[in-house]
Amino acid sequence: MKVVMVSKALVVGAYQRKAEEIARLGVNLTVLIPTSWKDRRGQQVAERLHTVGYSLQIVPICLNGQYHLHFYPTLRRELAQIRPDILHMDEEPYNLATWQALGVAESLGIRTLFFTWQNLNRLYPPPFRWIEKHNYQRAARALAGNQEACSVLRQKGYRRAVEVIPQFGVDPSLFFPVMNSRQWENGPLRIGYAGGLLPEKGLMDLLRACAALRGNWTLSIVGEGSEKASLQAFIHEKGLSEKVTIAPRRSSGSMPEYYQTLDVLVLPSRTQSNWKEQFGRVLIEAMACQVAVVGSTCGEIPNVIHQSGLVYDEGQWSELAQCLQQLMDNPTQREVLAKSGRRRILENFTMSRVAQNTVDVYRTMMRS
Repeated sequence: MKVVMVSKALVVGAYQRKAEEIARLGVNLTVLIPTSWKDRRGQQVAERLHTVGYSLQIVPICLNGQYHLHFYPTLRRELAQIRPDILHMDEEPYNLATWQALGVAESLGIRTLFFTWQNLNRLYPPPFRWIEKHNYQRAARALAGNQEACSVLRQKGYRRAVEVIPQFGVDPSLFFPVMNSRQWENGPLRIGYAGGLLPEKGLMDLLRACAALRGNWTLSIVGEGSEKASLQAFIHEKGLSEKVTIAPRRSSGSMPEYYQTLDVLVLPSRTQSNWKEQFGRVLIEAMACQVAVVGSTCGEIPNVIHQSGLVYDEGQWSELAQCLQQLMDNPTQREVLAKSGRRRILENFTMSRVAQNTVDVYRTMMRS
C-alpha cells in the first residue's frame, strides 16, 4: 500500500514520529511538507527530526501563511511520479490546498481523505463554502480530531465514513518524566505555559491567577504572538518580573526538556466567536512527562484531561487561582494527578496508537 501525506503540520520535527510509526506498520509512505509555515505565532521552519522508514520531501508552497488560500504548485507532478494508492490530505476541507489536492488525485484515480479539527459549525463565504462542499463529494473518508468536529461534518452534510483520531499523539520515549529529589517537596510551585501568546489563549487570566497565589511560585511562559507586549506590561505593572519569565518559542525537540522543569502546566484558553480549543496538544505532552495539568472548559480541553488534572470554568481566573493554590498546598495530590496523566497518555494518546488507527483507515479504504 502506497500513501502520500501532504501536511504543513509535519514541518514540526516531533510530529514526524507519526510518519515513522505509520511506515513501521508496512505502509510505503511519502510525506510532502513545505519549507516552512507561518501563522500568528511566527514562522516554523521545516525540521528533519524523525525520518526513518519513509520519504520526507520538502516541496514549494504558494501563499505561505494564508490559511485558506495556500496551495502546492508542484503537487500534480509529485503525485503523478509517486502514483500512490491513497492521498492523505492533512488539511481542512474548506481550504484551497485541499480542493487542489483532491482534484489532482481524482484525475489520477487516487483515493483520498482529509483531516479536520473544526469544532464550530461555521458558514464560510464563497468560494470556501463551495470548496468545502466539493471536497465532501470527492473524499472517500474523513478524519476528525475530536467528536465535535465529527458532529460538524455531519451537520454540514458529509455522509461518508468519519473516524475520530487525534492528528498527533506523543512518543512516550521522548516525552517522559525526570524524577528528582525536590519534585514533590516544598519549594516554588513551577507553573508553565507553552503555545501562542494570543488573546484566545487566556494568558492574562493565568497572570491574574498567579498574582493572587499565597506562597512561593514561578511562572515560565514559552511562545510568541501578538499579546506579548500586553503581558509584559502587566508583569511590570504588578511587580512580577522576578517570578514570571517569557521566553521565545522553542524547537519541538527541546520541548520535553522544558516540561521536565515544571510542576504544573496550564492551558487557560477562552472561547471566541470563531474559535475554541480543538485539542490542546501541550496538555498531552506535559502529561506524558508526568506533569500535573490544569485547563479551562474551553472546547476539547476537559475531554483531553478527563480525570487526570483539574478543570475550571473558562475566563474565571479566580477559579484557576484556586486550582493552582490547591496544587501548591497539596503536593500529594499533584503527584497523584501527574502519575494519572502519564497513564492516560500511555493508554490513549501515543503516536503508535494514532498511527495504528490511521493505518486501519487506509486498509479499509483499500478494501472498499
